[in-house]
Amino acid sequence: MIRDLDVIVVCEINVDIVVSGLGGPPEFGAERAVDDVLLTAGSSGVLVATNLADMGMRVGICGLVGDDEFGRFMLLHCRKHGIDSEGVVVDPSQRTGASVLLSTCSDRAILTHPGAMEHFTFDLLRLDILARARHLHVSSLFLQSALRPAVPRLFAAAHALGLSTSLDTGHDPAETWGIDGVLDGVDVFLPNEVEALAISGQTESRAALESLARRVPAVSVKCGARGAWAARSTERVFEPAYQVRTVDTTGAGDAFDAGFLNGWLAGDGLGSCVRRGNACGALTAAHLGGSGALSAAAIGALLATEPILGGVE
Repeated sequence: MIRDLDVIVVCEINVDIVVSGLGGPPEFGAERAVDDVLLTAGSSGVLVATNLADMGMRVGICGLVGDDEFGRFMLLHCRKHGIDSEGVVVDPSQRTGASVLLSTCSDRAILTHPGAMEHFTFDLLRLDILARARHLHVSSLFLQSALRPAVPRLFAAAHALGLSTSLDTGHDPAETWGIDGVLDGVDVFLPNEVEALAISGQTESRAALESLARRVPAVSVKCGARGAWAARSTERVFEPAYQVRTVDTTGAGDAFDAGFLNGWLAGDGLGSCVRRGNACGALTAAHLGGSGALSAAAIGALLATEPILGGVE
């Protein structure tokens, strides 16, 4: 079996329309000027794939788009970044999804039209492409409603083919947070703090980490500007965030995922993986849009600096 891909990402595929410079919540019946509006590649999984590719990894994606302008935009984005899109199905009966992100320097609100992502099923997934990779990453579990029931089957198939697995569930718009059976097939779980608290039923990030560490071999809980926790077996680490001038937090968590997995697949230690994730997240937060901020030089330079806090939360 030829493994010509490091990572295959099974994901939602949509464009992002990023509105930045919003001083506060928008008001119905009123108009407000903003600093910028940017049409860019979106979706958690595509951003993870893009950042991994920009770090020199061999990456492919699987998903569903419509035969429309947004779908062609996303496929062109993949070609520009060297991402193998052979596993992307183009269905003329579907409309490619889109997210409108209202971004401030500290947070963002997301309005998503799921479109085709809701209709991607396990039957559309090509296992021959999956078999070309060393690692499978799944993103936005709750937005991929047609695939979601088969995700345990997907992880089992990946393990049978010799792949390791990772998951970033993303936010659950329905706030039900049901992931029965899904974590059984996950090797690396990468939730943010809100997701970790909701899924674990805990009220504090360290307690959530401990709860999740009993269910998966490795977990990292992203705590935004504070940094991130991680656990593997009996090992526990907290790595503080790096100080940057935040421009747009869109995709910062996805960049963390890419940085963490880049280190993980290289065999780095747990603390090193978290530090690389933090650096990638910080660089992306200092950049407009969820991709395009990462390079080996930029990551190396930030890793050489001191983070904001000490080594404990």
